[in-house]
Amino acid sequence: MTRYTLVRYARPHAVPIDRFAAAAGVHPALIGRLVALGLLDAHTDPAGGMTLPAAQLPRAARIVRLRDGLGLNYTAVGVVLDLLDRIDSLEAALRTRPRPYRR
Repeated sequence: MTRYTLVRYARPHAVPIDRFAAAAGVHPALIGRLVALGLLDAHTDPAGGMTLPAAQLPRAARIVRLRDGLGLNYTAVGVVLDLLDRIDSLEAALRTRPRPYRR
């Protein structure tokens, strides 16, 4: 049986890569790889370490689920994430759009 880590927001700011990886339930090297592939956004802190926004934790969990559940390679994961983001934005636009009057 596959186990997926549930993600909780500890803080709304950026966290170091090792704490981010622990929260996502993966190895820090995988997070570094996802950053290198452009699937996650990272920043460099003043001390020179890599930090990631805590808001990216659900995205990291989604990447792990796509890889493990569907066996997608990282290129396909990127495409699927882009499509899911596009669907989310279209659904949000539909929710805010005024509905026509029907009789």
